[in-house]
Amino acid sequence: MSLKNKRIGVLMGGISEEREISLRTGTAILKALLEKGYKAVGIDAGRDVAGVLVKKKIDMAFLALHGRYGEDGCMQGLLEVMAIPYTGSGVKASALAMDKTAAKKVMLYHGVSTPASCIYEQGTALKVKVLPLVVKPACQGSAIGVSIVNKESGIKAALKEASRFGGPVLIEKYIKGRELTVSILDGRVLPTIEIRPKKGFYDYTAKYTKGMTEFVVPAPMSKATEKKVARESLKAYEALGCAGAARVDVMLDSKGTPFVLEVNTIPGMTELSLFPRAAEAAGLDYATLVEEMLKGAGLNKF
Repeated sequence: MSLKNKRIGVLMGGISEEREISLRTGTAILKALLEKGYKAVGIDAGRDVAGVLVKKKIDMAFLALHGRYGEDGCMQGLLEVMAIPYTGSGVKASALAMDKTAAKKVMLYHGVSTPASCIYEQGTALKVKVLPLVVKPACQGSAIGVSIVNKESGIKAALKEASRFGGPVLIEKYIKGRELTVSILDGRVLPTIEIRPKKGFYDYTAKYTKGMTEFVVPAPMSKATEKKVARESLKAYEALGCAGAARVDVMLDSKGTPFVLEVNTIPGMTELSLFPRAAEAAGLDYATLVEEMLKGAGLNKF
């Protein structure tokens, strides 16, 4: 049966802290699918989502969910139980990538270059040996709860902010250098983007406020460095077992060494998002990109 004869549910919104961004991502994807002639419907993925999927007779799911319960393997597991093919990575890769502590262990095992780090559990003593540091929740996205700490006096407030979201806190060595992001589609590495925030670092506000950040694509660098960044990003993607679309965040230090920060298994698809920018630089317009992502639904999962 042709994909255009199937009922496609674009799952968006959800119940995570990234709900609003997810709604923007999902709305853009839904519009593109309808323009391409697909039988697509938008579904706000609340706790009743299983019943809604049955009621709307959904044949395939296009995941536009960010954060917990959508990007962490939960929704992927539900869809597998319901035998509904879906876009993106499977249960294991989604869960691993969302848990930054687990992802780091896997990446280190596979020889991926990533910043030195430690885990902070509430109530434990923390001895600081090197500054600056990056303090972040282990299981959040969109730079939510992330702080860069330059002085020891700022650590307590950073830990408190990151701890608000529950679970362990990841503390990383800060890598000074250029901030890059590498988009990967079905194992194909797209042009690297350099991120240049106009103030501070690439936090939630800089990510989602128009004009707050400059993006350069392709990122200016030597061919050798470009290959190194692409190789390290693809290694991270493959180490976690990702599929379909993913975006790898990288810091490039002054010596030209790339450090993988994290892998996002459901990259943003809003008008300001980086994944569509990288795809456009590779010759894929937005609607064609969405269609390519849809074609990979269900592959190598179950």
